[in-house]
Amino acid sequence: MTAQRCDHCDLLIGAGCACPSEGDPHIAEGQAPRRTGLRGQAPDAIIVSPAGNAHLPGCFHLSDSEISGPKFGWVVGPGPGAWSRISESHPLRATEGNADRVAVRRCLTCDAQA
Repeated sequence: MTAQRCDHCDLLIGAGCACPSEGDPHIAEGQAPRRTGLRGQAPDAIIVSPAGNAHLPGCFHLSDSEISGPKFGWVVGPGPGAWSRISESHPLRATEGNADRVAVRRCLTCDAQA
């Protein structure tokens, strides 16, 4: 049996997809579509984990199927120097996915590669 991908978010059903089974879960009436998963669409993004860690796309700590709202948040096109400023005194709030996520420290592996 092969894994099936959700028609709406393209994540694996039962392994990352959190879409309701009826209707279009990503478009509320009168709203524009929102992204629910990063899935390699933004190589310049900063990913914010539930633990408050910032990661860069491709980090070996994360799999593509993991990086989705509501578990993770992210910032696409964060601007120059945003990565190096992330700290307790300069937190980075996610703007997409779960916008309640806030990064206060950088992944050491990603930091070494940045």
